[in-house]
Order: sequence, then C-alpha cells, then structure tokens
Amino acid sequence: MAARTVAVGTIRYWAAARAEAGTAEEAYRAATLAEALAQVRARHADRPGFARVLGHCSFLVDGDPVGGRDHASVPLAEGGTVEVLPPFAGG
Repeated sequence: MAARTVAVGTIRYWAAARAEAGTAEEAYRAATLAEALAQVRARHADRPGFARVLGHCSFLVDGDPVGGRDHASVPLAEGGTVEVLPPFAGG
C-alpha cells in the first residue's frame, strides 16, 4: 500500500463558487481532492448553497483538468492549487 502524503495548498473559488463560499480562496490540508472537498464542505456547512454549487463544478489541480476521474484518485501536491470552476453561461 502506498504511503499517504498530506499536502498543504490553496483552493481558489471562481464566480458562483466564490459567492457561495464567501471567500476567494482558502487553504487545504489533504492527500486527495476528495479529502480537500470534504473539508471545505464541512467548513461551509452553514452555507447550503455552497455544497449545491460545488456539486456542479469542474476542478483543475495544478492547472490540469480533473474531468470525470474519481476525486479520491486525484493526489494533491504540497503548495498546489485547486481551482473550483462553476458552469459558465455560454461555455
């Protein structure tokens, strides 16, 4: 079994995700994208619109699209960045 490396990095929110989170960015401390998203869902549990918007978002991890990959299989790097991109009109 591979060792789990917990990384510290930044999650950046765009458009509706930023509005629902109430912040433009925040830190993560997680090994995978799934862990980081679980953390921010818990952190913003008092904002039900946040979880709803997050469920429709696309994600970039260090500039690479996550696409349909299982979020638990997407590792996060130390000092990395997760971009949270809600659907955009016309795009």
